[in-house]
Amino acid sequence: MKLTVVGGGSTYTPELVDGIARLRDRLPVSELVLVDPDASRLPLVGGVSARIMAAHGHPAAVRWTTDLDEGVTGAGAVLLQLRVGGQAARDRDETWPLECGCVGQETTGAGGLAKALRTVPVVLDIAERVRRLAGPDAWIVDFTNPVGIVTRALLQAGHRAVGLCNVAIGFQRRFAAALELAPESVTLDHFGLNHLTWIRGVHAGGRDLLPQILDERADELAHDIELPAELIRRLGVIPSYYLRYYYQHDAVVEELRHSGTRASAVAAMERQLLELYADPALDHKPELLARRGGAFYSEAAVNLLASLVAGTGDVQVANVRNNGTMPFLADDAVIEVPAVIDARGAHPLPLAPVPAIHAGLIAHVTAYEDLALAAAVHGGRDRVFEAMLAHPLIGQFEQADRLTDLLLSENKDFLAWI
Repeated sequence: MKLTVVGGGSTYTPELVDGIARLRDRLPVSELVLVDPDASRLPLVGGVSARIMAAHGHPAAVRWTTDLDEGVTGAGAVLLQLRVGGQAARDRDETWPLECGCVGQETTGAGGLAKALRTVPVVLDIAERVRRLAGPDAWIVDFTNPVGIVTRALLQAGHRAVGLCNVAIGFQRRFAAALELAPESVTLDHFGLNHLTWIRGVHAGGRDLLPQILDERADELAHDIELPAELIRRLGVIPSYYLRYYYQHDAVVEELRHSGTRASAVAAMERQLLELYADPALDHKPELLARRGGAFYSEAAVNLLASLVAGTGDVQVANVRNNGTMPFLADDAVIEVPAVIDARGAHPLPLAPVPAIHAGLIAHVTAYEDLALAAAVHGGRDRVFEAMLAHPLIGQFEQADRLTDLLLSENKDFLAWI
């Protein structure tokens, strides 16, 4: 199979390539193509990717190109991991919302809306080219944030797409290691929306080990997800890291006002990584890459692609159409839950009723995502304002109005309709 990675010049890519190389028996890749508009990055990332594949004895041809049409032609699967505007746009997304007392973050709040507006039109254009040049059977796996909104855009346009996030697999691997269990023996009752998820069950050997985990490791978990241990104990579930933007919004805003942006830290890390990738002797992913983020991204991507191609019917956490799984949401909402993965796509498993304390926030954010997608597809200041006003982290007229003006000013070079 020809596998194409759009955004292949990302410093993430060697993490993905390492998984493709290690898990070669799961995913039969004969050609790996990295596509990116940044011609300066491609030889560095492409070179180390080819060396990683060779070091593992993987026979696939590895090449790179700035030509999107050439890259996707004949592909069996296309993985999207792009960032429109690069780290510079992310840095602004994390900065200007603070002027209005709102959290600055790349996937939620006003910054997340800006990223969605920049990203959705580009992704839909790429997907149309995939449909035309790779054929109707090619799969699109979206790792591009905001994954829920982007995946919904793809599905509504009729593309064969599944959204992917590494939050669930990260928790699964963490629990398996702590409990000294094989990762495949641990399953999660994981539910919500992308970057708005909770874990209410950790199952292994016919038992739910979550009570034990909360009893023994609540303080450790609290440190890692940056939420109070008392909150975790009282909720009786493990929220994802991204819930801190909702549960402690004002404290996070104050923290962000006095710290540098995550984007600036990542940009500095990327410069170091690219210097490492330029070393012709480097044939493995460097330790620094672990600090870049995306832990277990490669395993999640390879597992999902392998199951789509082979139609294995195993269960993985993915971003999929709701289709009645959460009855308080529309069928075409995109949720993040365990799903059966086969050659026809990803099919959510039945889900136990969602408690009101979580369902209310899920429904609220889903309504925002409806409006955000409409703004991304159709443009218009009024649509952007409505999405701002609907977001639970904004919700006030004067803030929403000012944030709308800031967003449009900051992104005028990316939004063709302005």
